[in-house]
Amino acid sequence: MSAPGTELLSVSGLEVTFRTDAGELRAVDGLSFDLRRGEILGIVGESGSGKSVASLSILGLTRGPDTVISGRAEFDGRDLIALGEEELRELRGNRISMIFQDPLSSLHPFYTIGRQLIEAIQVHRSARKADAAARAVELLEMVGIPDARRRLDEYPHEFSGGMRQRAMIAMALANEPDILIADEPTTALDVTTQAQILGLIKDLREQLGMAVIMITHDLGVVAEVADRVLVMYAGRAVESAPVDALFYDPQHPYTWGLLGSVTRMDRPRAAKLAQIKGQPPSPLALPAGCKFRPRCPHAFDRCAVEPPLEPRSGDSAHADRCWLGPDEKRAKRVVEGGEIGLEAA
Repeated sequence: MSAPGTELLSVSGLEVTFRTDAGELRAVDGLSFDLRRGEILGIVGESGSGKSVASLSILGLTRGPDTVISGRAEFDGRDLIALGEEELRELRGNRISMIFQDPLSSLHPFYTIGRQLIEAIQVHRSARKADAAARAVELLEMVGIPDARRRLDEYPHEFSGGMRQRAMIAMALANEPDILIADEPTTALDVTTQAQILGLIKDLREQLGMAVIMITHDLGVVAEVADRVLVMYAGRAVESAPVDALFYDPQHPYTWGLLGSVTRMDRPRAAKLAQIKGQPPSPLALPAGCKFRPRCPHAFDRCAVEPPLEPRSGDSAHADRCWLGPDEKRAKRVVEGGEIGLEAA
């Protein structure tokens, strides 16, 4: 097991392409990032940016006859992309676990919560059913479900949305994984339950020392829990930074647009939220050069060539994929009604 703060997962040049009747769909295009033990990495972007596909592919969950996956994902000295199905099955749910977007569809409707938790434990551990049941009660108590022993015999439809999400987290934590991947864990939850789930994930990170990949489109969630942030657009990382740097000195125009679309409670209400004009490009026909160029009001001739992801702001931990210099970026970021906007200055 890695020491706290050391590199736990290293993804480099990950590419995921799906062959379709309409052509080859490039869902993830050369993605690279590192994850350290005990760290929460937030991955953000619009729907279709490749966030979920990247994480599913790392776990081998997108493999198929019409899928081409390349690159590396080094975990504990092994390349997950190159592992066979049996080896991956040993890791999934054991050392790397995932909370899927919709707990109602992820939990089996015909099996009780207890049966599903017990199975998750026994698949990876040589435990008697009674011991696994005791562990299941302990897990439900850990995630804050009251009267846990009785709730083992209930079905998913008998749980509220927040309780189903907690049950999914309990299942993901059953074998104390090194990495927890949380894919939109607060989607469709009310704000009170959302805050409870985020607080729970942070507390469990502290208790278990695990690393977390938090996939979300909600920058409020990122600000609440993440240590570092990776911004994805059209299958690529366009900005990577510590969370404070991303919010106080964002470097990519796409990030400005995401930040400008968030309502701020600490500032006067704007007449309207800033918006990113246009639509994300089709993965079947990505534009040449900078993939954000067709939507960016600050595009210029050099954007016809795609920039590499590298530090440009003077902070080695803060990288972006934009040809504008840091001073130009700070001059072009505009404030409209107290919000960072994307409109041309």
